[in-house]
Amino acid sequence: MTIGSNPNPISHYYADQKAPICPLVIREHFDTLTDREKRYAHHIARASWLGARVILEQTTPHSSALFDLLRTVFSASAEQPRQLADLAALRSAAELDEDAFESALEYTVQVLSNLANFKSFGDVKFVPRLSRDAFRRLVAASPRHAEALPLFDKLADEIYSVTPAAGTLLGYPDEGHITHYYSPNVTKDDIKVVQSFCESRQMDPLNTRLFKQDDGTLVLRIASSQHDAEPERHTYDGRTILLAYGDYHQQMAAVAAELRIAGENAANDHQRRMMEHYVRHFTTGSIDEHKDSQREWIRDVGPVVESNIGFVESYRDPAGVRAEWEGFVAVVNKEMTRKFEQLVNAAPAFIPKLPWGPDFEKDKFHKPDFTSLEVLTFATGGVPAGINIPNYDDIRQTFGFKNVSLGNVLNAKAPKEVLPFLSDADRELFEKLRGPAFEVQVGIHELLGHGTGKLLQEDKDGQTNFPRDNPPTNPLTGRPVEHWYGPGETWGSRFKAIAASYEECRAESVAMFLSTDTDMLAIFGHTDKTPEEGLAEDIMYVGWLQMCRAGLVGLEFYDPEARKWGQAHVQARYAITRVLLDAGEGLVTIGPHGDAGDDLRVTLDRSKIRSVGLPAIGRFLTQLQVYKATGDAEGGKALYDRVTAVPDEWLPYRKIVLAKKQPRKLLLQANTFLENDNVVLKEYSADLPGFIQSYLDRDI
Repeated sequence: MTIGSNPNPISHYYADQKAPICPLVIREHFDTLTDREKRYAHHIARASWLGARVILEQTTPHSSALFDLLRTVFSASAEQPRQLADLAALRSAAELDEDAFESALEYTVQVLSNLANFKSFGDVKFVPRLSRDAFRRLVAASPRHAEALPLFDKLADEIYSVTPAAGTLLGYPDEGHITHYYSPNVTKDDIKVVQSFCESRQMDPLNTRLFKQDDGTLVLRIASSQHDAEPERHTYDGRTILLAYGDYHQQMAAVAAELRIAGENAANDHQRRMMEHYVRHFTTGSIDEHKDSQREWIRDVGPVVESNIGFVESYRDPAGVRAEWEGFVAVVNKEMTRKFEQLVNAAPAFIPKLPWGPDFEKDKFHKPDFTSLEVLTFATGGVPAGINIPNYDDIRQTFGFKNVSLGNVLNAKAPKEVLPFLSDADRELFEKLRGPAFEVQVGIHELLGHGTGKLLQEDKDGQTNFPRDNPPTNPLTGRPVEHWYGPGETWGSRFKAIAASYEECRAESVAMFLSTDTDMLAIFGHTDKTPEEGLAEDIMYVGWLQMCRAGLVGLEFYDPEARKWGQAHVQARYAITRVLLDAGEGLVTIGPHGDAGDDLRVTLDRSKIRSVGLPAIGRFLTQLQVYKATGDAEGGKALYDRVTAVPDEWLPYRKIVLAKKQPRKLLLQANTFLENDNVVLKEYSADLPGFIQSYLDRDI
């Protein structure tokens, strides 16, 4: 094979066909809000989408222009950019058959949904199914062709290129991958130097990007509306480092302006102060201001309208320290929230059941606010089902956090979804109970997965949060711990690229471990007397089966050429599946099925979940937590590399998974508009034109 070639045909990268469009149903909950609450929600929603341009700029150098191209092609005119073009007339003028035009629409909605031509779930590039010539005819026939055609010609190579293979994955530039967190000439060594510089200043790089000038000067761009004429100049480790404030300054100014108005409609002082801290954060770039906003957010217990905004999750930075933009606003579902409140209240009884022992658990469990939300807006490339934030270690360890479960995301099911790799009996039970089983998984994952576990730390004054003269015994070695976090070090800065996936694996494993507990299942309404809600043992079984199946279908997101996983959660689920397979004794089997050898079957022996599976997950969890708690990145990485390695004999399985993969559902969100000081909600038809219209209506 020639170096730089691509072993995958272009069809491997085609945008999904017939991806189900699932509306996030919200009107019933939105209509319960007061006018003041609606205005508060509206301005945060606007701020969230105004900041979404940041995601485009972070992902690739071309995403922002591609996004603009597609919205231009499908809008009616420059004077009416929010009006959808006459699609029938556009297709006719472009002389496209129905399939080609459908392919253009499908590619467009997937770029809009992912806020890039890379999948937010998998970080793999996708390309249109229609030919380059056909796409150009479409652009030339559009009402705004004078604007669109030069842009298409500039971007066409980028839109269709799938070589070299490395360029179809997000990742480090010096490995040939694509990212816009870094300029193409930035190396991993450059990133390490700047990370060390940031740690020496106790500066969090969450809201930064790193670029390198031709003379080797490293420029750390910091998101803020303020920008100085001259960057701050520093010398560190023989390198010149410039701190340049004002990255995304237009977006940050617009976001701050909307949040200032939101603060005027706040329901209480916590919300008002939270908005004030947000405004100062987006104006100055100060992470301390964002931390203060999160403290106020945690104090705002039980709000009717819930929200969060900023640079939050670091999944997409290959170094694992820079965060992607996101912003959400949602309405609390009071009925579902009562169930989660029971879980929070019972948490102190479940935490001692975790396998790592008290020395590696927080000194005090700060009971969080845990709510079930109905999403109004979630400005991101991929909407999660649950959230546990903030991610700041110092706040989580000593102050607390919040959990949210996103109800209308969990319930946004694709119609007639195909579920391969299961027996008929398992498939029937799976279809019936995967919703309730996933609710259990998400609830435990967010509260007791991300919400538990201690980090052993030393501060700048040499004080530790454990007895230094009598340190805890490491259960993996039987000796006193030898590692902990030093001043300025964080979980992310120690574990770097694997941090996000490793932590998701730890949280998922906690959920697997505690989902076997009958008292836990009863909190969610599942006992041996609740067939209408799902019998407890069936819910547990479906939850474990769901994880094993997820580990197999996740092979779609593994690149065998680069030996790289493209999605943190998928890698985590594969790791758990591998642990359960390695437990042996027939607990889990995955292998070929059918006479033709073109199918696979996942089986789980439910009688061995507690006797074989539970001890295996317990041992794995102890390893994950001890390595994390002690900051032993070397040991943790060795463990994680081992359990996420894909053996050669599984590569044929990946081909079968790819042949049977199902399109990922597209979540259709409503928009809000201000009319004469009244906020109105606009919903859209669950089809391709409706999806495009929803993005024409957004300020991005």
